[in-house]
Formats: sequence, C-alpha cells, structure tokens
Amino acid sequence: MRDEHPTTGDDQADPGRLRQAFENLFRNAVEHGSTSPRSRVHEDAVEHGDANETRSILVEGTDEGVAVEDDGPGIPPEKRAKVFESGYTEGGGTGLGLSIVSTVLEAHGWEVRVTEGSRGGARFEIEGATESTLTGADEPTT
Repeated sequence: MRDEHPTTGDDQADPGRLRQAFENLFRNAVEHGSTSPRSRVHEDAVEHGDANETRSILVEGTDEGVAVEDDGPGIPPEKRAKVFESGYTEGGGTGLGLSIVSTVLEAHGWEVRVTEGSRGGARFEIEGATESTLTGADEPTT
C-alpha cells in the first residue's frame, strides 16, 4: 500500500523540497549548538554555536513517522512554537530555516513538532512521513 499526498494525489513526496527540509533540520542542529556549559543550556540554546564542535544527529523511524534528534542544548519549551515562525532568530541567522521545514512538511500533509530529545538536545518529530512517501517504494505487505 502506498500513501497518497493529501493535496496533489501523488503517492510520492517532492524529493527536492524534502531534501531542503531535512538539510535545514541538520543545519539547525549543527549551527545552533551551545558553547556554554550544560548548566546554562536553556538560557542560550538558540544563540550560540561552534562550527568546530562535533554534533551527533539521530534519524529514526517512529510509529507515527520519523524523528530527527541532536545532542546539542535543545530548545527551551517556551521557544519551541516560535522557532517555526518565519524570521524568528536569536543567533544572527535569517530565521527562515525551520520556517521552511514547517512549510514543506505541512505541504506534504505532515506535522512537525519539537520536543526534548533523549540526550537533552532538540528532537523534531515528523508525523505522517512513512518510508513509502519518503522513497516512493511500496511498504512490505504482511
């Protein structure tokens, strides 16, 4: 069985736009990592980053779709809804990256939310994304 795109009726995601959305998620994980000690992590989680610091990014399937999680400082609960607003930034960027993520995923009929990851970083959960819509492949039948 293949999932059908709710707007266009296509049974496959737009690979270019989807690539852009995931690139923005990965870039956000790398560029917005904190250089502060973990004790101050929630005060400046969106502000600081170090291009030379190594970040680990986990991408995993979930019951509802897919999740992208990093091991950075995370995003404080009071800022989580704002990070998807166009132009929202605290770190000198354009404030467009996560807005693009939200727009692209919603256009596919998917929902994205940010929570705290198991390693204290940000976890972006994408509901509605399945292997068949991501790859265009038929899901295994049982």
